[in-house]
Amino acid sequence: MSTSTSSLPPSPIPLLTSVASYRQWRQRAFDEGKSVGFVPTMGALHDGHLSLVQRSLAENELTVLSIFVNPAQFAPHEDLATYPRTLPGDLELLTAQQVTVGETVRRASAIFLPSVQDMYPSGISQDVSAQKGAFVEMKGYGHQMEGASRPTFFRGVVTVVTKLFNAVQPTNAYFGQKDIQQALLLRRLCKDLLFPHPEADHVHIVPTTRDPNDGLALSSRNAYLSANERKFAPAIHKALQYAESAWSNGESKDRCISKAVSVIDEVKAQAAIDGVDMRLDYIEMNDSETFDVLDASSNHQLAGDIPVILSGALWVGKTRLIDNIVVGDLKRIIR
Repeated sequence: MSTSTSSLPPSPIPLLTSVASYRQWRQRAFDEGKSVGFVPTMGALHDGHLSLVQRSLAENELTVLSIFVNPAQFAPHEDLATYPRTLPGDLELLTAQQVTVGETVRRASAIFLPSVQDMYPSGISQDVSAQKGAFVEMKGYGHQMEGASRPTFFRGVVTVVTKLFNAVQPTNAYFGQKDIQQALLLRRLCKDLLFPHPEADHVHIVPTTRDPNDGLALSSRNAYLSANERKFAPAIHKALQYAESAWSNGESKDRCISKAVSVIDEVKAQAAIDGVDMRLDYIEMNDSETFDVLDASSNHQLAGDIPVILSGALWVGKTRLIDNIVVGDLKRIIR
């Protein structure tokens, strides 16, 4: 993604295209004693991102959003080249966001658009074996759930967010629940590495924004879906809801997963009639603290109020969709 000044669209919000220019801006905020909220994104903004911006505007004197399509979190076979890049539209959406606090109207204060060269001074390859330079890994927490299907994904995410946190130095940072494992890993990152900006308790997870008609979790990758595929995409949320209901009724984890898979199988058969290929990647229930898979016989009486992540991934055509529901004491992690 080019971030040269000459290629940028006009914007009433300051566009900071280098770490050096951002740090000058951030120093002024430090000098003025102002809080800074941070929403890291890869662009292609939708209402889910905007809900994070609204939360930041309400809770911070200044709000910064970053747009950076991170090569390190895409495996060589994944969609880095085709990932949606919609900067002019993103700027229009951000410009329209505002929150009134007392007598003050708050709007986005800056947009950070770093280059790949700035973020990866030693260069970057999507092939992990060819990478050089400093990278960050979360040992013992990145191989479950999404990590099982995308083994290099969290290495790339944790590395780039470490870089962004070091550059942006936010008071608060905001992530969506749709990427629950990622958000919890980043909260742990800040705790384990003693980050001062933000501290772990200032990494906020905001509830997933959904289509009001069918509950599909909003995602930039939804743009890949054809109109025909889009009809079947809510199956993942419906399946998780069935599992959640079974869990609430005291059924075992295995029974909950079985009911969710049955929902997918039913929709998959309907989709095939319409020429839409669907493939379930996984549906699982994991401890929200360790990410360990729950025992087959576990139920909500045994788990108590400990938050459990009920999550899944589903291929609809060539688009991979993820979703989750947190069961148990939601307030322990969604805050």
